[in-house]
Amino acid sequence: MKLKDLKALGERVNEVTRSMGVALSSCTVPAAGKPTFELGPDEMEMGVGIHGEAGRQRLKLKTADEIAGDLVCAIAGDLASRDEALLVVNGFGATPVMELYVMFNSARTQLARHGIKVSRALVGNYVTSLDMAGCSITVTSLDKELAGHWDAAVHTSALRWGM
Repeated sequence: MKLKDLKALGERVNEVTRSMGVALSSCTVPAAGKPTFELGPDEMEMGVGIHGEAGRQRLKLKTADEIAGDLVCAIAGDLASRDEALLVVNGFGATPVMELYVMFNSARTQLARHGIKVSRALVGNYVTSLDMAGCSITVTSLDKELAGHWDAAVHTSALRWGM
C-alpha cells in the first residue's frame, strides 16, 4: 500500500477501536527507581496508561467478571458498531497468561451481553508497562476489509500465523 493509504487505514482502525486498562500494581520506571504510584493490597487502578501513568479511578479489588464488566461497559458504550469484533487482552508485564485468559473469557461474555460478537482474538503480553500487574482490553469493530487485514499472514518476532 502507498503511505497515504496506510495512513488512512491506520486512522480508520483508530476510529473503530476502543481500549481501557486496569492495574493491580504500579510499574517501576528504571530512571525513577520507584513505583509510579502506590496501591494498597486491596486496591486497583482503573483507566491506567500504558506507560505506567496512574488511572482515572482507584477502586477496591473486584473479581475478573466485575473488572471486565466495568471495562467493557466503558468500551462498548463508545463503539459505533455492534457487529463482530477483534478482542485483544494485553498484559502489562507481571500478569500470568492464565489470568489474562480468565479476563478474556470474562470480557467475551460481557461483550456478548452488549451484542458484540468476538470473531478474532489475541491474548498475551504484547505492549507492557515493564513490571505492572494488570491488563488492557481493546476492542476493534471489524468489517470484511479489516478482518481480511487481520487474517493476513504475519511473520514477525512476536507474532506468526497464516504461513
